Amino acid sequence: MIHKLPGRQRVVIEAVKPEIDCGRFPIKRVHNERVTVQAAVFADGHDEIAAQLLYRNEGGHTWHSLPMQRDRGDSFSASFQVEGPSSYSYTVQGWVDRFATWRKDFAKKRQAGQPTEKELEIGRKLVESALPYAGQERADRLKERLESIEGAATGEERAALLMDESLATLVRPCVAPERITTYERTLRVLVERKRAAAGAWYEFFPRSAPAEGREHATLTDAARLLPEIARMGFDVVYLPPIHPIGHTNRKGKNNSVTAEPGDPGSPWAIGSGEGGHTSVHPRLGTEEDYLAFTEQVREQGMEPAMDLAFQCAPDHPLIAEHPEWFKWRPDGTIQHAENPPKRYEDIVPFDFECDAWQSLWEAARDIVLYWAERGIRIFRVDNPHTKPFVFWEWLLQETRRAYPDLIFLSEAFTRPSVMKRLAKLGFSQSYTYFTWRNTKEELEAYVTELTATETAEYLRPNFWPNTPDILPEYLQYGGRAAFVIRLVLAATLSSCYGILGPAYELMEDRALPGREEYLDSEKYQIRQWDRERPDRLNDLIARINDIRRHHAPLRQTRNITFLESANEHILAYMKTIEASDELIVVTVNLDPFHHQEGGIRMPLEQLGMGFDQPYLLHDLLGEERYFWQGDWNSIGLDPQVLPARIFLVRKRMRKEEDFDYFM
Repeated sequence: MIHKLPGRQRVVIEAVKPEIDCGRFPIKRVHNERVTVQAAVFADGHDEIAAQLLYRNEGGHTWHSLPMQRDRGDSFSASFQVEGPSSYSYTVQGWVDRFATWRKDFAKKRQAGQPTEKELEIGRKLVESALPYAGQERADRLKERLESIEGAATGEERAALLMDESLATLVRPCVAPERITTYERTLRVLVERKRAAAGAWYEFFPRSAPAEGREHATLTDAARLLPEIARMGFDVVYLPPIHPIGHTNRKGKNNSVTAEPGDPGSPWAIGSGEGGHTSVHPRLGTEEDYLAFTEQVREQGMEPAMDLAFQCAPDHPLIAEHPEWFKWRPDGTIQHAENPPKRYEDIVPFDFECDAWQSLWEAARDIVLYWAERGIRIFRVDNPHTKPFVFWEWLLQETRRAYPDLIFLSEAFTRPSVMKRLAKLGFSQSYTYFTWRNTKEELEAYVTELTATETAEYLRPNFWPNTPDILPEYLQYGGRAAFVIRLVLAATLSSCYGILGPAYELMEDRALPGREEYLDSEKYQIRQWDRERPDRLNDLIARINDIRRHHAPLRQTRNITFLESANEHILAYMKTIEASDELIVVTVNLDPFHHQEGGIRMPLEQLGMGFDQPYLLHDLLGEERYFWQGDWNSIGLDPQVLPARIFLVRKRMRKEEDFDYFM
């Protein structure tokens, strides 16, 4: 029926950004970040258009409105700041601004010398027509303006009052509701605390930190390492699973299917007669010991993270208590984890789509809540890509309902579509392919995808040069320089990064032949490390993390711009933020074997710098200083000395300040 059509809504709203999958998923922000919304807003004809951004916090009933500014053509934008952890909603409205259209046409007619007396009355009536749609305060101000217009002595005075920009601002939002087009979707923002967007992670196996005379360390022993980890500047301390390890089909050294007496097994084979996911391995200590360890982490200014692995060892108590949660073979044996032709007989996966799936899901949720009640707020999730997407969406929402400050890191080295789906569902951070991106072309293309496409709105990368499962070939063969290069890249390309220690700071490069896996991996055995080795990277790591902590551009990821480099082995990029004039430029020699040099082009015009103006680069790693001038300047990087530079750029220099700077 024609009377039900929105006949007075002439405005069209399209191409709203950010918007993920037609609004199916929220974008991500952290506390105090801004959301900039863009939209194409237009109508038929040549009338002027007004647009506004509406937003509100979760549970709020009142929409806040912001006028959107025209950027170019039909593109409008506005931004709002979010607080969290929480969630927000936003949408866009647009309408024909009849008074603005009148002002535009009136100005053209006057310029053309056409009669405008009748036009002044039309303008006055348009102001008057806004009164029914103005709030009390705005209506009172409009009435004062109307009185002034009506009392004007001359047409010129009336025209000046009607053409006043402040009057146009008053009138603009006062429009009949039936004339307003509201975007067809309400979009969402998931707002997390700041740790979700920035942090340096340190992972280590607590059992490999024994006190003298002990083979298997306790959590009390492991706590002795915390001051040094804090000195190195890490923000998050992450331990592999701390739960009892299964005895049935326990793996031996180097992933052997047969364990020798004394082999501790893989921590990811969770559960035995000693307990399951809410228990602590008795050789590590008690639950009280674990909570004391986490408190010591916090006392050192860091935050503990727990591994969340929804899988069982064959002798996990849940298998006897809830056989309905697992798959069983026709011969009555339980289905072990498989990735044919590989078989993992020390692991039994849950059947997340079993007939009793609801009780299984609730039990998984309760494991998270159990540890959250005991103060854990960060979970690194093992292999989430092997569990249903719908399960994760439900679990993340359920647990955040009770603890909004929870952070979840997705450990999913899998297909891009799967990794992205997990991020959309609500994982705070994601492991990435950075581990295997080595060349300049690879790094630029991958980081650009993560920071300058729609992916950046929902996937926060966490860069890991190594993990318990992965020792990349670059680290196997590149020597000390390779470890330094990958460390600098991880720590400066992304605001979130992590390392597996002490393998990383001790530059452990021994791998299984033909594999990207550690020889004598800590996953399957206890390692005795010489943590005081003179050539360790601890001091360099501490310096890099200190630079990250004191220079805000390095605590963001999306603010990166790659710079032109005349040498294919030299990667150069800059980071800056709107709220600061601080500029960081990083140059890295990607060749761990040879000295490389070449020109780097600074985008002087983009940075507001003159071509004839010298500028100072202070290397925060090596404490050297350089004067550059113009856009192209040369740099040399020796991998045997220092294969990278992290420059603080002083864009403008005054003579007196320069003198003080060098003193």
